[in-house]
Amino acid sequence: MKFSEMPYARPDIKEAENKFNELINRLNTAADYEEAKKAFLDQQVLVKHIITLETLVSIRHSIDTRDTFYDEEQKFWNNTMPELQVYLQNWTNAMLSSPFRKDFEAEFGSLYFINGELDLKSFDEKIVPDLQEENRLANEYEKLLASAQIPFNGGVYTLSQLTPFKTDADDALRLAAWKAEGQWYKDNQADLDRLYDELVHLRDRMGRKLGYDGYTQLGYYRMSRNCFTKDDVEKFRKAVIEYLVPVADSIYRKQAERLGKTYPMSFADNALEFRSGNPRPAGSAEDILAAGKKFYEALSPETGEFFNVMLDNELLDVYSTEGKQAGGYCTGIFDYEVPFIFANFNGTQGDVEVVTHEAGHAFEAYTNRKRIPIDYIWPSMESCEVHSMSMEFFAWPWAEDFFGSDARKFRYSHLAAALTFIPYGTMVDHFQHIVYEKPELSPKERHGVWKELLGIYMPWMKLDGDIPFYSEGEGWQRQHHIYSSPFYYIDYCLAQTVSLEFWAMIQEDMANAWKHYMDYTVQGGSRTFIELLANAGLESPFEEETLKKVCEKAKAWLDAYDLSGIV
Repeated sequence: MKFSEMPYARPDIKEAENKFNELINRLNTAADYEEAKKAFLDQQVLVKHIITLETLVSIRHSIDTRDTFYDEEQKFWNNTMPELQVYLQNWTNAMLSSPFRKDFEAEFGSLYFINGELDLKSFDEKIVPDLQEENRLANEYEKLLASAQIPFNGGVYTLSQLTPFKTDADDALRLAAWKAEGQWYKDNQADLDRLYDELVHLRDRMGRKLGYDGYTQLGYYRMSRNCFTKDDVEKFRKAVIEYLVPVADSIYRKQAERLGKTYPMSFADNALEFRSGNPRPAGSAEDILAAGKKFYEALSPETGEFFNVMLDNELLDVYSTEGKQAGGYCTGIFDYEVPFIFANFNGTQGDVEVVTHEAGHAFEAYTNRKRIPIDYIWPSMESCEVHSMSMEFFAWPWAEDFFGSDARKFRYSHLAAALTFIPYGTMVDHFQHIVYEKPELSPKERHGVWKELLGIYMPWMKLDGDIPFYSEGEGWQRQHHIYSSPFYYIDYCLAQTVSLEFWAMIQEDMANAWKHYMDYTVQGGSRTFIELLANAGLESPFEEETLKKVCEKAKAWLDAYDLSGIV
């Protein structure tokens, strides 16, 4: 079914609550495993339908945040989903205490129950009003960013539409674009500070209500961290500083030489990789999608089938339009067993990475679309990001189709960006740990923390005051995850490390690399992150040697890469 044809009507929540109670009763009174299993399967159908309706609203609201109908429906779901969590928790309790638990584990695996125990640690009916308020504040933040109308160079642009100017080869135009963007954030500083301050204190209170010493432990439970801890993340951060920051630093020093700039460079100059301009897609949005179709059809029969389903059923919304939420994402529409990709094409390299990155997520979801329980369709977040970031590297042999004469630039740029991203992403995580350990920090003090971390993780950034929003340590406020999905961002860094393992495999044997990728993907969310990796013959990013090896291989490739003729 095409996305535009998928019907939506607000459900009768009281009726849904009654169905949950009925299913819980059926599970509790089941005479044998077959009866218990039937109640379980019926519960899965009910949950799939509720999530489908909520997802349809979320997508349509993000496509046009000005649409009054879906704006009201989004508010409805922001309030309703926390209330329904009470019934989901009651169901989880019933499953965990079921006399048929061993039978369920034998058929469906134990991870469902492991994650269920984490869910119980992350929710209680007494925090329902807090969750509703959290949704409201996060939605207000997204609407604020979506409302941006930035006067620049004779036109008016959204944040996404301004992005191409931020990498323009003209130094004056590029700097002006960064200043214009920064000024919009400065003009909205009071709201940005207020929203985050309220979110931090709200989350801290939630953690304390549930018996934790603040939000951090609750945040880890909410992220379903079922195979690594805060200590593991701290160990990873130290390895990033030791092995990756020096490599990233060397990349930016060579960039400064190419541009004829003094190191360290400003935020605006660091955004320009080549004096002749950054790699750009060779054609229109339609051309990029056509190149994506060619890539996926050539990569494997499974990916070809998947991408054609996406194209034929309007499951990619990629144009940047007024009122559209910023950023990009992939989600799933359970009732129709399809994923959906949301993006904002703006004529930059990122447009191609949407077709590879977000489609990596979508391919995994499509591959596992029939899994029961539905919790196994998607793995945990860090596991999900491996699918997407690695898929980007599998597209390299088709770079000419996406980038034309800029393909050589792209390959260098893409690998360099993978390496330089990890310090930034790790800094985002470090920042959040500090913020939630010290919720009493003022907005000004939080900006100070970010500025201090910039010196540790991104020493190539010149904090010269040329672009106040960035140089004064406020640039974190444009990172959606910090507001909407606390502690998410380290997942990208862990996954990027694994994706660099795939990159190294691809350089040696594409077919072998794809086999490992499929071995990883077909497991869906049925195993923990560490187990998924081990089962696919991949190394854990928490092992210090893993990061060290991928850094050495990637740096050697970049150092040997032929950039002759590219200025």
